[in-house]
Amino acid sequence: MANDLTLWGAGTSRAMRAHWMLLELGLDYQFHPIGSRTGETQTSEFLQLNPRHKIPVLQHGSFVLTESAAIVQYLSNTFASPLIYTAADHRSRAMLDEWCYFIISELDAGSLYVVRRHDGLKQLYGDAPTAVESAKSYFLHNLEAVVPRLERHHPYLFGERLSVADVLLMTCLDWAASERIQLPEPIIRYRMRVALRPAYQEALARNFAAHRV
Repeated sequence: MANDLTLWGAGTSRAMRAHWMLLELGLDYQFHPIGSRTGETQTSEFLQLNPRHKIPVLQHGSFVLTESAAIVQYLSNTFASPLIYTAADHRSRAMLDEWCYFIISELDAGSLYVVRRHDGLKQLYGDAPTAVESAKSYFLHNLEAVVPRLERHHPYLFGERLSVADVLLMTCLDWAASERIQLPEPIIRYRMRVALRPAYQEALARNFAAHRV
């Protein structure tokens, strides 16, 4: 392959991010559709790539990168496209990072994964309905900070072009919808806009073809 790119992982919102960014950038890549908690991340081959046995994993030649946010940022920086927002200077870079870190820490890890652990995976992590409801409320509380940003920078978080932050946000919103979290109307409209992107639709089909979130 021209770019020597290989992606490991499918079936999760986090793997969706990597597929989507690769497709937005028009990149060809090899694909190993392994899933979480299937035993596929415990093989010796995979553990050499990621000893933390998590997906997704990106290989670019001899370079190996894990963590979905790092992967999409790396792809955006390495394979620049006029269709994707990239920061023009240090302050713009810091602002983009600020939104990415907020989404990953407060919406993903701090809210949605709590729901995932104690609802969808309660057989492993324990049934904790109070924690689940609190996490959903915390997710919606943090979305309040997103609405004014979208109103000022319509149609995406940084204006006319999709950014890494939008990829992270949209996958969190899809995840939230799958957990039956009722999203505010401005967020629903944003989600509908983003969902029209052809690369997003192709990534959905590719990522979830054989796996479930």
